[in-house]
Amino acid sequence: MTQDQDAAPPVLLGIDDLRPLPHVTRIARTSADGVRLLEEHRDSYVDELWLDHDLGGDDSIMPVVTLLEEAAFDGRPFRIGTVFVHSANPIGAETVVRSLTRWGYRVRRTTA
Repeated sequence: MTQDQDAAPPVLLGIDDLRPLPHVTRIARTSADGVRLLEEHRDSYVDELWLDHDLGGDDSIMPVVTLLEEAAFDGRPFRIGTVFVHSANPIGAETVVRSLTRWGYRVRRTTA
Protein backbone atom coordinates (compact mmCIF):
# COMPACT_ATOMS: atom_id res chain seq x y z
CA MET A 1 0.00 0.00 0.00
CA THR A 2 1.11 3.52 -0.65
CA GLN A 3 1.16 6.21 1.99
CA ASP A 4 -1.95 7.81 0.41
CA GLN A 5 -3.92 4.58 0.77
CA ASP A 6 -3.00 4.35 4.47
CA ALA A 7 -4.10 7.92 5.23
CA ALA A 8 -7.51 8.39 6.81
CA PRO A 9 -9.98 10.47 4.81
CA PRO A 10 -10.29 14.07 6.00
CA VAL A 11 -13.00 14.88 8.53
CA LEU A 12 -15.02 17.82 7.26
CA LEU A 13 -17.93 18.85 9.50
CA GLY A 14 -20.62 21.45 8.83
CA ILE A 15 -23.30 23.14 10.92
CA ASP A 16 -25.79 24.97 8.73
CA ASP A 17 -29.58 24.95 8.60
CA LEU A 18 -30.00 25.38 4.83
CA ARG A 19 -26.87 25.04 2.71
CA PRO A 20 -26.17 21.57 1.31
CA LEU A 21 -22.36 21.83 1.90
CA PRO A 22 -21.63 18.90 -0.44
CA HIS A 23 -17.92 18.86 0.48
CA VAL A 24 -18.48 18.05 4.18
CA THR A 25 -18.54 14.47 5.46
CA ARG A 26 -21.20 15.14 8.14
CA ILE A 27 -23.64 18.00 8.62
CA ALA A 28 -25.80 19.18 11.51
CA ARG A 29 -28.82 21.42 10.96
CA THR A 30 -29.32 22.81 14.50
CA SER A 31 -27.03 24.02 17.25
CA ALA A 32 -28.02 21.06 19.46
CA ASP A 33 -27.13 18.61 16.69
CA GLY A 34 -23.93 20.59 16.11
CA VAL A 35 -22.91 20.23 19.75
CA ARG A 36 -23.58 16.48 19.56
CA LEU A 37 -21.60 16.22 16.31
CA LEU A 38 -18.58 17.94 17.85
CA GLU A 39 -18.82 15.86 21.01
CA GLU A 40 -18.68 12.72 18.82
CA HIS A 41 -15.38 14.03 17.44
CA ARG A 42 -14.02 15.25 20.79
CA ASP A 43 -10.95 13.05 20.78
CA SER A 44 -10.19 13.08 17.06
CA TYR A 45 -8.82 15.60 14.59
CA VAL A 46 -11.30 17.63 12.53
CA ASP A 47 -9.71 18.95 9.35
CA GLU A 48 -12.39 21.55 8.65
CA LEU A 49 -15.40 22.86 10.57
CA TRP A 50 -17.90 24.96 8.60
CA LEU A 51 -20.19 27.19 10.68
CA ASP A 52 -23.21 29.28 9.76
CA HIS A 53 -24.34 31.83 12.36
CA ASP A 54 -28.13 31.85 11.91
CA LEU A 55 -29.66 28.37 12.12
CA GLY A 56 -33.34 29.21 11.66
CA GLY A 57 -35.84 30.71 14.06
CA ASP A 58 -34.20 31.67 17.33
CA ASP A 59 -31.39 29.13 16.89
CA SER A 60 -27.83 30.28 16.25
CA ILE A 61 -24.34 28.80 16.25
CA MET A 62 -23.54 30.34 19.65
CA PRO A 63 -24.06 27.12 21.71
CA VAL A 64 -21.43 25.50 19.48
CA VAL A 65 -19.11 28.49 19.91
CA THR A 66 -19.59 28.27 23.68
CA LEU A 67 -18.65 24.57 23.60
CA LEU A 68 -15.46 25.38 21.68
CA GLU A 69 -14.61 28.30 23.99
CA GLU A 70 -15.16 26.26 27.17
CA ALA A 71 -12.98 23.46 25.83
CA ALA A 72 -10.17 25.94 25.17
CA PHE A 73 -10.67 27.57 28.57
CA ASP A 74 -10.32 24.15 30.20
CA GLY A 75 -7.02 23.62 28.36
CA ARG A 76 -8.45 20.97 26.02
CA PRO A 77 -9.39 22.82 22.83
CA PHE A 78 -10.90 20.79 20.04
CA ARG A 79 -8.28 19.79 17.48
CA ILE A 80 -9.52 21.56 14.36
CA GLY A 81 -7.43 22.47 11.34
CA THR A 82 -9.52 25.44 10.23
CA VAL A 83 -12.92 26.80 11.22
CA PHE A 84 -14.68 28.39 8.25
CA VAL A 85 -17.44 30.88 9.10
CA HIS A 86 -19.87 31.32 6.22
CA SER A 87 -22.85 33.45 7.16
CA ALA A 88 -25.08 35.99 5.49
CA ASN A 89 -25.15 37.74 8.88
CA PRO A 90 -21.96 39.87 8.92
CA ILE A 91 -22.25 40.90 12.58
CA GLY A 92 -22.94 37.34 13.72
CA ALA A 93 -20.11 35.99 11.58
CA GLU A 94 -17.66 38.56 12.97
CA THR A 95 -18.69 37.63 16.52
CA VAL A 96 -17.91 33.97 15.83
CA VAL A 97 -14.57 34.78 14.17
CA ARG A 98 -13.51 37.09 17.01
CA SER A 99 -14.62 34.66 19.76
CA LEU A 100 -12.89 31.59 18.34
CA THR A 101 -9.75 33.44 17.27
CA ARG A 102 -9.40 34.73 20.83
CA TRP A 103 -9.22 31.12 22.03
CA GLY A 104 -6.54 30.08 19.56
CA TYR A 105 -8.64 28.42 16.86
CA ARG A 106 -7.62 29.07 13.25
CA VAL A 107 -10.66 30.83 11.78
CA ARG A 108 -11.43 32.17 8.33
CA ARG A 109 -14.44 34.16 7.15
CA THR A 110 -15.57 32.77 3.81
CA THR A 111 -18.53 31.98 1.60
CA ALA A 112 -19.96 28.49 1.39
